[in-house]
Amino acid sequence: MVNLVYNEMVKITGKRRLLVVALIIAILISLFTYAQYQQAMENLKRFGDVDWRTALEQRIAGWEARLASGSGRGDEGELELRIAQQRYYLDQNVNPSEPGAPTFVRGFVENGISLLLPLMMMIVAADLVSSEHGAGTIKVLLTRSVRRWRILLSKYLALLLSVSIIITLFGLLSAVISGLVFGFQGWDAPVLTGFSMTGGELDTSGVRIIPQWQFILMEMGLAWFVSVVVATITFMLSVLVRTTAAVMGIMLACLIAGTILRSMAESWETAKYLFMVNLELIDYLQDAEPPIAGMSLGFSLLVLLIWGVGALIVSFVSFTRRDVY
Repeated sequence: MVNLVYNEMVKITGKRRLLVVALIIAILISLFTYAQYQQAMENLKRFGDVDWRTALEQRIAGWEARLASGSGRGDEGELELRIAQQRYYLDQNVNPSEPGAPTFVRGFVENGISLLLPLMMMIVAADLVSSEHGAGTIKVLLTRSVRRWRILLSKYLALLLSVSIIITLFGLLSAVISGLVFGFQGWDAPVLTGFSMTGGELDTSGVRIIPQWQFILMEMGLAWFVSVVVATITFMLSVLVRTTAAVMGIMLACLIAGTILRSMAESWETAKYLFMVNLELIDYLQDAEPPIAGMSLGFSLLVLLIWGVGALIVSFVSFTRRDVY
């Protein structure tokens, strides 16, 4: 099995997919770092070197004005929760946006978990099996004295290894590139989590203070889980559909649909069982309101797990039983 996995990793690296993914991530991180640096310079130019408490109070005043004007665009509950959370940060004298590379990494993982990271996984997983059909090498592969399920398992293990490498690169590159601009301080900065709303009031009884490095590790763990599930579903499509372009088209449509559905599915309760509506797991760490009533971190993890296991079962059943000619 080790030799089979090694051969699959040679195929993946030989096609330079990991290199392409690493380059895309590095370019995007550089762009976002530059954009954030420009925004910081613009704020410094407009407001001067203000204390973080003053800046946070100004941000809260902006949200309150938005609520008062009635331009909340349907997210009034989310705004009220955010305002109450930020006021709690002020009361506890904790800066929620401690400047430095760790804060950038935290924000970048939060923004990348629902679309950017799944797209990177799609690049690696989309043609793991379908390309064997396209190149005609599937017949040669299946004539070897190795059982079909072992061949497919080796491909899936190579995919899991690739996902882990991409997530590690994602964290390392964002820390190093942003650290060169914003500095590397702030790993021990406190982060508050565990807020909840009870009877329309902010409940802080479950709030915990954890260091930022630990919060980032929790985020990276959730990002890895989401990436594995998306990669597994793409892997299933690669087995079922013999055209790589079709696999990428289907997954791209699903991921974009999920982004739209999260903002529109409040009244469509059964949408919470779709995998693409459950990808933003980090929102639960930030105590944001779920897009559909009844969703929680445990619920979303279970839904994604069921989708992942189901996709894996379909992949193995189809690959081991389908005739190849």
